[in-house]
Amino acid sequence: MAHVSIIGTGNMGRAIAGIVTAGGNTVEEFGDSDAGKPVTGDIVVLAVPYAAVADIVAQRADQLAGKIVVDISNPLNFETFDSLTVAADGSAAAELAVALPQSRVLKAFNTTFAATLAAGTVGPLPTTVLIAGDDADAKAQLADVVTAGGLRAIDAGGLRRARELEAIGFLQLTLAVGEKVSWTGGFGVVA
Repeated sequence: MAHVSIIGTGNMGRAIAGIVTAGGNTVEEFGDSDAGKPVTGDIVVLAVPYAAVADIVAQRADQLAGKIVVDISNPLNFETFDSLTVAADGSAAAELAVALPQSRVLKAFNTTFAATLAAGTVGPLPTTVLIAGDDADAKAQLADVVTAGGLRAIDAGGLRRARELEAIGFLQLTLAVGEKVSWTGGFGVVA
């Protein structure tokens, strides 16, 4: 059984917590008022916007050392919805890995909406969580949590693939904001 800490109590944090508990794993949730509470999970999900990640790293880097840290952010320019805010050859997850060299950083959950995580489906397809990272064991542990919670998980490759996952997340968000896809829909994977 995994013990998962989720920093962020918004729609995504709540949906991910539901997946974790549905699979028989334990969850500890952190909101804005929990700044002094220590992180004890073996897997830590940063279910916060990209702009909030730097503050979490500044406050909790020591607590995150040795842990699997999952970045779900999409580093999108929310003023224009026109571009990602990271370097063209980089990703938010790669930046996080540099900031947390003693953590095993993964990119996951950013290509799904909270509603499809909670429902377990995207249209007629099962919801699939794409996972990128350089640590095979960390990816397998997160995949176990995801599949135990009733969803599918696919290893999307090394952390370099986070850039493509963030581009997919960016496209899906801009389509939803433009009301071309529903917030209860999105991209599905046929495998």
